[in-house]
Amino acid sequence: MALLASLAVQFFVDFGGLIERLAGMRTGTKLTGYLDRPSTSSHAMSDFRAAPPQSADSQQDAYPHIYVKDTDVGLPSFQTTGFGRYSDFKPLASGGSAQLRTCRDKTLGRTVVMKTLHPHLANNAYMQSRFLREARVTAQLQHPVTVPVYDLGRDTEDRLYFTMKKVEGETVRSIIERQANGDEQALTHFGLERMLGVLIQVCNGLAYAHAHGVVHRDVKPENMLVGAFGEAVLLDWGVAKVWADEESEGDARIMEHQILTDVNQRPGTPLYMSPEQVRGGSDEIDARTDVYSAGAVLYEVLTLTEPLRGKQVHETFQKIVNEMPPPPRERAPSRQIPAALADIAMKAMAKRPDERFQTMEEMIEAIRGFRGRALESAG
Repeated sequence: MALLASLAVQFFVDFGGLIERLAGMRTGTKLTGYLDRPSTSSHAMSDFRAAPPQSADSQQDAYPHIYVKDTDVGLPSFQTTGFGRYSDFKPLASGGSAQLRTCRDKTLGRTVVMKTLHPHLANNAYMQSRFLREARVTAQLQHPVTVPVYDLGRDTEDRLYFTMKKVEGETVRSIIERQANGDEQALTHFGLERMLGVLIQVCNGLAYAHAHGVVHRDVKPENMLVGAFGEAVLLDWGVAKVWADEESEGDARIMEHQILTDVNQRPGTPLYMSPEQVRGGSDEIDARTDVYSAGAVLYEVLTLTEPLRGKQVHETFQKIVNEMPPPPRERAPSRQIPAALADIAMKAMAKRPDERFQTMEEMIEAIRGFRGRALESAG
């Protein structure tokens, strides 16, 4: 009997995961109008799903932390770059700190994306460390929502570069904007059920990063990419917070304090920054910072508007620190937003970190719980 019970539990766990993946790829079905009644079986199933407690040592072995001393160290001057293996460069995009180009990897015969630090930042120690951190954090976080990094070095002009997989898709920002403009294809193809599937994938990737001691700090719709086959990618780990050992922690804190105290240089994007990010200083930043930003994205997915926006950046910061956004059902009454999802978004965006979901896994389970009840109601 114990074996049968174990097999039955595993079936439901596996079947639930299959439904989640299929739901992320389905189009059109919306979850509006489903009952938000509590599930009588969710707590019982959570008891079966709970993994046996692990010792601190075994957790450290399974999820080794990523340290600043390993991600920000400069490249040796004698290193050969292997830059000659790349050809056929084509511009893709350009930002304030780096340029993106597609190019041909002649050795492996594939097209990759090369990110190169701008020449005017060649002597900027902070931007070089941030660039190296992005490359190494992304490379070490080997998860389906992170972009595989292939190579890191210097080009023929001594500029830092790294190459990565060329990913295809549409950003959640673009999807939301099309929906807000009444685009029927976007409203139908990216229904609420599918968008929740995308958000769960991203949150799973963030939970994985948190297990390695990494906080993204810039979770926003622009950094979420949705592929044609339902896959989700979380981009731009350049401002991620990583663990610092005692040797390098002091230097890292001094550098961040010097560079990031300017209101325009704080890690993150104003509309999705948590109150602790706005206040500045890294001591308050932890996994719950990403929970806040993920909640802000969920709020926008539900309402098609940002939670808090001022006329200027300073006013936006004041609102983030001092105000709660209107509940989603008040902000967008015509969208028929389920109360349970509205509550999840508002809890994630609580001003005090100890009033939010304490881990990304808690937020994921809350969204999954809603989807499970919605499926029961639909049946």
